[in-house]
Amino acid sequence: MGAPFQYGGQAVIEGVMMRGPDSRAVAVRLPDRDIIVDEKKVGSLARRVPVLNWPLVRGMVVLVESLVLGIEALTYSANQATGEDEELTVKEIVVTIGIAFGLAILLFVVLPTFAAHLLKEVAPGSFMQNLVEGVFRIAIFLAYVLAVGRLGDIRRVFEYHGAEHKVINAYETGDELTVERVQNYSTLHPRCGTSFLLIVLVISILIFSLLGEQVLWWRILSRVLLLPAVAGISYELVKLSGKYADNALCRILIAPGLWLQKLTTAPPDNGQVEVAITAFGAVFKEGEK
Repeated sequence: MGAPFQYGGQAVIEGVMMRGPDSRAVAVRLPDRDIIVDEKKVGSLARRVPVLNWPLVRGMVVLVESLVLGIEALTYSANQATGEDEELTVKEIVVTIGIAFGLAILLFVVLPTFAAHLLKEVAPGSFMQNLVEGVFRIAIFLAYVLAVGRLGDIRRVFEYHGAEHKVINAYETGDELTVERVQNYSTLHPRCGTSFLLIVLVISILIFSLLGEQVLWWRILSRVLLLPAVAGISYELVKLSGKYADNALCRILIAPGLWLQKLTTAPPDNGQVEVAITAFGAVFKEGEK
């Protein structure tokens, strides 16, 4: 028998998306206070192409598939909030993901690498250059999180993010999924995408430091080419930390990610927890735990 399925999801506009073994459900609180649920069957390319499920390979696959599901869920929730009824085409999803990757590469690869290059006289040598570059990368990420967290609409999303975590924590503890019981749990979770991104930033410092001295154009290109490897290693570390969360070494590993989640989650109200429970209930399969 395989390992138990690790449920997860993400916050969307006035709702939560949950991913199950073979489906995903988006639950959204409508303006009239009703909850609407959209459930769809989903599959993974890794099921059809076994090599894509190998350790260190599956991380990039999961990242891309999560982006696709996330964009679809956000679009659906936005449509429900505005009363529109539009679906993204495959071309629009590809373009959206391409723009997202392009902005990420600009902010977290090109900008910090160029900034470190400008300081090469102050911080000479491969190790110092990569350290400075990594510090810039983490600083940009923290500045971005703090900036978006000040927006009112994003604050609501952070509250739904907290509701999603509370439900997953309650489920994994084996507790009853009622609003009253779920509210007793933490808004933090070791497998959160926020923790994953922070681990990516730290792992990139270690991997890029092995490349030695490089000219600027190759420094930038090499970092782009190594992103799948960085994502793969980071994904395996997140999975291990979630599986062995009680281990002392894992607690040290996941601590920075949990601290960072305090910026991307907020305590939800009972109505938001109800939405998260509804989304989870739509994808939960008996016997999976």
